[in-house]
Amino acid sequence: MSVSALPQKKHSIIQTGQSTLNIEIKGLQTLCASLDQSFEQAVDLLMGTHGQIIVTGMGKSGHIARKIAATLCSTGTRSIFMHPAEASHGDLGMIAEQDTILALSNSGETRELSDIIAYSHRHNIPLIAMTFKKNSTLAKQSSCVLLLPKITEACPNKLAPTTSTTMMLALGDALAMSLLELKGFSAKDFKEFHPGGKLGQLLARVADLMSPPDETPLVGLDTPFPEVILAMTQFRLGCVGITDEKGHIVGIITDGDLRRHMSPTLYGSIAKDIMTPSPHTICRDALAADAVRFMKEKKITNLFAVSKDQKPEGIIHIHDCLRAGIV
Repeated sequence: MSVSALPQKKHSIIQTGQSTLNIEIKGLQTLCASLDQSFEQAVDLLMGTHGQIIVTGMGKSGHIARKIAATLCSTGTRSIFMHPAEASHGDLGMIAEQDTILALSNSGETRELSDIIAYSHRHNIPLIAMTFKKNSTLAKQSSCVLLLPKITEACPNKLAPTTSTTMMLALGDALAMSLLELKGFSAKDFKEFHPGGKLGQLLARVADLMSPPDETPLVGLDTPFPEVILAMTQFRLGCVGITDEKGHIVGIITDGDLRRHMSPTLYGSIAKDIMTPSPHTICRDALAADAVRFMKEKKITNLFAVSKDQKPEGIIHIHDCLRAGIV
């Protein structure tokens, strides 16, 4: 290939990429417009499942099925992937009568699915088909059919599963998100299933990082200055919270407050004389990322975590957030 031909080749590669994506986008748009009562029926079946969702498929459909099962699990719906060949060699025993099966097959004639289909009928287990063929064996033997619309594969030879698998994956996401919404699955629930990695960091709560109550420096309004200093230095957080007679947080004394009030009379002061009233606070259930953003905005280094009635339950320091990877 000549040097002069390289730019043209690069342009052709970009065009191929754009063409692939455009074909798949068109497939998703067609899929979106095709959703009907069968989608609602499938969601109802999945929502009413007392056991777990068994997701299965062979070949490329199997890879998509595995991802759908993982998405369902991570969003509050118990699910496993079952390989059709393994099902025929003992794994059928993992399927219980309270389960529901979601089977993926482009043609609906995947031979390896035959034993799963037969098993679902013998034990009266709901079977949802995701296929492109309305009159296929899988479709005819299913309780509910998610019929995908006829599309063109992005492969130039119209053979390699491309648009079809993208549509299956997206339809699986649509099922998972519908179930998530119906179950009221929250960010807090999501954190329970994703404690590690960046997601775990982003979804960490103030309660996950704040100091426990017995390590939170607190004194009363009339506490003498020497005792205030002892409370501040005991936990080395650079501050102490001031509470009223009902235990509500009403003030804060920081290292900066001490410097600003430095005078010969400081030693004889009490907490309420030198505190900053109405300190910034945050709910213990708030995201730690929100606490960091608030502390940066207010140019402070810590926040008292409080209950709904403004009683302190702990303190979150920006250094604890940074150590946890929350920036």
